[in-house]
Parts: sequence; C-alpha cells; structure tokens
Amino acid sequence: MDSMLDERRDGSGGDTLVPPVNFSMVEEGVYRSGFPRASNFAFIETLNLRSIIYLCPEPYPEENMKYLQSRNIQLFQFGIEGKTEPSVSISENTITDALKVLIDVRNHPVLIHCKRGKHRTGCLVGCFRKLQNWCLSSVFEEYRSFAGVKSRVTDLRFLESFDVAALRHNLYSIIYQYQGYGSKKRRLLYKEETLQKPPRITSN
Repeated sequence: MDSMLDERRDGSGGDTLVPPVNFSMVEEGVYRSGFPRASNFAFIETLNLRSIIYLCPEPYPEENMKYLQSRNIQLFQFGIEGKTEPSVSISENTITDALKVLIDVRNHPVLIHCKRGKHRTGCLVGCFRKLQNWCLSSVFEEYRSFAGVKSRVTDLRFLESFDVAALRHNLYSIIYQYQGYGSKKRRLLYKEETLQKPPRITSN
C-alpha cells in the first residue's frame, strides 16, 4: 500500500502511472525529479511538458532523447558535476544560465532533473526560491527535505552566497505579470522585444 503513495492511475483506468524518483511540483508549471526512466514516460506524458532542464554533464540517453523528440519537448542541458569533494563547487554562472531558462514561462511546463533530484536540482530550485524572496531558512528546509541525510554543506553554502541581487540586475528585462495555466499567478517573463533565446540542446 505504501508504494501506491508514489503512483497514480490515468483517467481511463489503464496502467499505473509511476513518477520519477523524488518527483514534486515546485509551483504550477514547474516540476522537479530524479532522472526519468522509460517506466516513467507515461506519467511524464500527463505533465504536457514543453521543456526539460537537465543538470548533469553526461549525454542524454538515446531512449530519453527519442521520447522528447517524439513529444516536441525541448532539452536544455547545464552540465554540473555531481562530486562531493568540498573543493568542487557549483558554478554560479551555470546556475544563472539555468535560471534564465527556468523563469521564462514560454518554456513551461518544465521539468528540472539531475540524477536523483537531490543536490543539483535542489541548488537550482533553492536559487529560484531566493529569486522568489523566500527566507534562507525556508530555502534550506526545502533542500533538506529532498536531500535528506545526504544534505551537503557545500550546497547550503552555495545557496546562502548566491547573489540574487546581481541576477535581478542582469535580468533587467524581466517583468512580473499575472499569467498562469487556468489561474492567476505571478510569474517571471522576459519582455519579447529584449529577449535573446538561450541555446537549446537538440538533436536532428
């Protein structure tokens, strides 16, 4: 019975839909998880994704890439090493580039994932929360809720030091507006006239 807490059935009464490990909604139109497997594709289908933000340096598996291409889902890859050594830190520039994709609502619905949906995904979501003016204690609490006993001090230090003010300054073309999927929700959106589309990682 406990395993059913992480599963749900489609509306037709067909096969059970199994989400990727550590799947959760960040906010409407923004999701996070560990690496999706083929067994998760039916569940992913229900999200109606426009894009995926992939935070690992390894090439995207061919099976997953074919699935994205068949559904016209764009893949944005930002290679962040998953090392645990204190000397290996996350690049602030890489996180900033990923945030630019994440906050552009034209890429929504979007799924953020790394390998297990804990550390790299947690850092990107944590920086997104800081951009949403969450207090640091709440950012840490959310990070720990996914990382659990494997929470990394280096990640927490990165989240604490990440300069949101500088990001807001660099993204002066972003405006707040009410735009959502069936509900009024404050979101961040690039002004069309000043936006330069970030590079998309695609295959022919």
